[in-house]
Amino acid sequence: MPPVLFALAAAALALSLLAAPCAQAQSDPLVERGRYLVNGIAGCGNCHTMQGPNGPVQGMELAGGLEMKERLFTAWSSNVTPDVETGIGRWSDTEIIDGIREGRRPDGSAIGLPMPFRMYRMIADSDVRAMVAYLRTVPAIRNEVPQSSYLIPIPPRWGPAMRTATPPDPSDRVAYGGYLAGPLGHCVECHSGPNLFGIPDIENRLGAGGLEFPGPWGTAVAPNITPTNLGGWSDRQIITAITQGVRPDGRRLGPPMGYRYYATMTKDDLEAIVAWLRALPPK
Repeated sequence: MPPVLFALAAAALALSLLAAPCAQAQSDPLVERGRYLVNGIAGCGNCHTMQGPNGPVQGMELAGGLEMKERLFTAWSSNVTPDVETGIGRWSDTEIIDGIREGRRPDGSAIGLPMPFRMYRMIADSDVRAMVAYLRTVPAIRNEVPQSSYLIPIPPRWGPAMRTATPPDPSDRVAYGGYLAGPLGHCVECHSGPNLFGIPDIENRLGAGGLEFPGPWGTAVAPNITPTNLGGWSDRQIITAITQGVRPDGRRLGPPMGYRYYATMTKDDLEAIVAWLRALPPK
């Protein structure tokens, strides 16, 4: 082989070897499942990406910095990119899982509200591992986030250790829809009515709406998602509201409704959520 052709062949082989791990990472089923969850039903960027009046700030995906101001606290969403100084780059997989499901940092301190620990505790083992695998692949962004402040004491932990959880069978559409809208999507955290302390009352006011969400978009009020409000909507109209942010009368849903994320969901998952919504007790 002439020297020039030999050099070209060697270069091509080297490039193919370098590209192989990248291609493998992109097709890793665990990473792809995590990508689908984080950028879909979980909508992690809805809180962990800074928001402007029209939605997420480009270039700051998952780097934290969104201010969430409530009567009892002012919280700043954390940086969950792999940045080693301001993100979770130094956290082990187990520490990230504990952060998601138990609200506990590597140093043992508790993460404060509004992280929906009541919901995240029941994310299936396979799904939380997939989310961690995907978070390892996102671009590391350096973004120092202000410290959250609370007028209420933060407990040392949010409950007993959660070591294992399994998802419902997807063939049970109501149960699986509840898993998507509960542990994964935490829809009930936003759409359940508040108690006297302004905290979502999932036990007594599941899906009743009424929580207020102040932000750069103004103040949004979560609507009732039980059959009391949605009973006259078709399945297609509910899915359009979830994925496009448009009501049957053409009015748009504003932030922080994460329809940009939900638009990436599969038809089966969306239909499972609709089945669950239809089964909710009217409120």
